[in-house]
Amino acid sequence: MDTGQRESSERKVGSATYRQVGEDYLAQRTLQKSAGWVMLWALGVAAVISGDFFGWNFGLATGGFGGLLVATVLMAIMYVCMVLCIAELSTALPYAGGFYAFTRSAMGPSMAFVNTVTDIVEYVVTPAVVVISIAAYADNIVDLPNWVWWVGFYALFVGINMWGTKLSFRVSFIAAILSVGVLVFFYLAAIFSGAWSPDLLNNVPVDSSRAGASTFLPLGWYGVLASFPFAIWFYLAIEQLPLAAEESNDIVKDMPKALIWGIVTLLGFSVFTLVFNTGLAGGAAEVGSSLEPVMLGFRAIFGEGVGTTFLAVLALIGLIASFHAIIYAYGRVLFAGSRAGYLPRSISVTSTRHTPARALLLGGVVGLGLAFLIDAFIDGPVGAALLNMAVMGAVISYAIVMIDFVVLRVRRPEMHRPYRSPLGIAGGVVGAVLALLALASTMLIEAYRIATIGTLIFIAAMFIYYLVYSRHHLVAQAPEEEAALVRAAQAELA
Repeated sequence: MDTGQRESSERKVGSATYRQVGEDYLAQRTLQKSAGWVMLWALGVAAVISGDFFGWNFGLATGGFGGLLVATVLMAIMYVCMVLCIAELSTALPYAGGFYAFTRSAMGPSMAFVNTVTDIVEYVVTPAVVVISIAAYADNIVDLPNWVWWVGFYALFVGINMWGTKLSFRVSFIAAILSVGVLVFFYLAAIFSGAWSPDLLNNVPVDSSRAGASTFLPLGWYGVLASFPFAIWFYLAIEQLPLAAEESNDIVKDMPKALIWGIVTLLGFSVFTLVFNTGLAGGAAEVGSSLEPVMLGFRAIFGEGVGTTFLAVLALIGLIASFHAIIYAYGRVLFAGSRAGYLPRSISVTSTRHTPARALLLGGVVGLGLAFLIDAFIDGPVGAALLNMAVMGAVISYAIVMIDFVVLRVRRPEMHRPYRSPLGIAGGVVGAVLALLALASTMLIEAYRIATIGTLIFIAAMFIYYLVYSRHHLVAQAPEEEAALVRAAQAELA
């Protein structure tokens, strides 16, 4: 290639270099529109609802019922702020990259890469967290080695996502409806069986060495902060919905509605689960260390017997719903990052069914390997350690995206926003502050600190890859990049 040809096919923007690609490049990387707002709502609820079946309860051990309750209220405020921010951003920037697309427009390619990596951490690690609990629940049905369950469920649900987007949405819808039904049944059974007792809520021993320690806050204010990562589990992954932007039938109407109704649904379930599940069996002291808190509650209500297998199947439904939906999410994150050149481009090639098959397979292999690795080398509950990694990746991306929202409101007030957050800039600021507080909380528990340090090392290593290689090979025609470059050019002319 001579100098003139090279200059026409490359474009330098700051420290990044954009390269032109042929028409066949995007033709090999296409998704299919398949979802209205109800399907999007179901995808969002399905992605999160495993948090009502497992994960949240570890916060009872770190903060007691009161500490986890306060943490849940604060994290609920953070999520409401974030959902309204991304509802606005997703209608203004409707691309499969989701948070990466928002950050690219607000803060440039370097921060967009960081946000892509934190999303990868969240969405690749989260299914590994969920599959740990799936194995614990499934052992009540058939007692098999954990790794058999892990491999089997990854193979099945990666396969479903590879088969087709319509099938993925239908499975999420069915799983979400069934999960909602199971939880409602669980709450009603707890109320009317007489097994639930308010006396069991506050039976975690009081640590008088902690500032503010009381029966309600047995580990004091430390317990509130330490419970943030587990309170987040009630809502973690609702933010994945913008990843379905290029598969939504009408994103302007559907995305805000799905996001808002999704968070309303999850807010209600978080309160009911925290109150009713904690007041069963051995109360907060026992529920806080269980890998199967809903199953523990069902046993307290119905006892042991022939119905145990049936109850285990009911409890599994919510976990499977989230496992399936978040596999969908990591596939889209890897797809979008690869299509734009931040990750190796070959990952984003789609199958003849227009699904990101290579991205789905890659994320599945990494997530499965991570479950094996942590199971082998980290003491303590595997699920809780993994959960802290997922939460850490999530809250970094939350802080970034709410800063994106504020930056775009200030710098680009003219940007077309079919939906506008009623909380405005104040909502973005409050949400970002709470996200940074949650980020600090991920380092509080010593047993899980190695996992969060490992997450930071991974993010740093990936950024070195960006500096050395991928920033020189970005794709100008990727939808997220093209939109950002056009807006930048318009701003310069203005």
